[in-house]
Amino acid sequence: QVLASCSFDRTAIVWEEIVGESNDKQRGQSHWIKRTTLVDSRTSVTDVKFAPKHMGLMLTTCSADGVVRIYEAPDVMNLSQWSLQHEISSKLSCSCISWNPSSSRAHAPMIAVGSDDSNVTYGGKVQIYEYNEVTRKYAKAETLMTVTDAVHDIAFAPNLGRSFHVLAIATKDVRIFKLVPLRKDSSSSAPTKFEVQVLAQFDSHNSQVWRVSWNITSTLLASSGDDGCVRLWKANYMDNWKCTGILKGDGSPVSGQPGALSGVLGSATAQSALNGRQSRRTRNPCCEFSLAVCLPKLTFFLFNNMICSCCRSYLPVYLNPTPLNQNGTDTMMTMTKYELMFLKSK
Repeated sequence: QVLASCSFDRTAIVWEEIVGESNDKQRGQSHWIKRTTLVDSRTSVTDVKFAPKHMGLMLTTCSADGVVRIYEAPDVMNLSQWSLQHEISSKLSCSCISWNPSSSRAHAPMIAVGSDDSNVTYGGKVQIYEYNEVTRKYAKAETLMTVTDAVHDIAFAPNLGRSFHVLAIATKDVRIFKLVPLRKDSSSSAPTKFEVQVLAQFDSHNSQVWRVSWNITSTLLASSGDDGCVRLWKANYMDNWKCTGILKGDGSPVSGQPGALSGVLGSATAQSALNGRQSRRTRNPCCEFSLAVCLPKLTFFLFNNMICSCCRSYLPVYLNPTPLNQNGTDTMMTMTKYELMFLKSK
């Protein structure tokens, strides 16, 4: 495992986990070794992120002076050597960064940069940078002018074959943006322009929001704020985003909350699965509950197997489609509601 950290001491550090194999005492035990220290920044390094794996072993940092730096390890077996590949200068102090995880050839590498700069003269606090194959440089493609408050966190959603991008932003509230690329000449050196749409905006935290994070299928967004709660957001089949569950800082659910997942979060079995533990270990510590959820039709093909969050084993899943109409017409064309049942392991 490889870990990167950043600090107010103006550095970013790359760490590697080493599992002991030399003798019986250290066998199976792991410890972390500092492989390299990146010292190019002249101000505090505020965020660090690895690039998507299809781009190779690359690392991005952003700093308080508004500079985004992209490093690459030419030899993945030698983590002590990193070369600076790109420097992106922004007029705003940078607070957070996020790579677009899309591996499609139709989408160029893209980075979103958030700012907590108090200077209001520069407008939007979120900037999108895109890599251009012609110039071999990153150029600003878009600025989200409607985001004028300090941005604490930013996260691209996993793409899963979409032609557009979805971006979540943590500021004084939670915001979800849709970025639709507009067509351009492939030989042009100009960056892609986007049609920016606001998919959702939530102020349920009633305070500053500090973190946003997507699940692997980009169907669920988690946010945490100064109210001491983690809130889960999900879009229904009409693309209306609703809060589906709330967890307090101590891990306990908030009762009486609407949403399809609130009952599940409140159950003892599901809660212990969320905490990564079970009160009693059995042959299969996985929960045995059924859950009605709304999913896009494409998602039907993504649930052949699911991974248990507790024991990390694959679970067989049965999807029972329920047609929306009552005349029993073709369910494959009309179903948007499924019943997920975890089959008991024999």
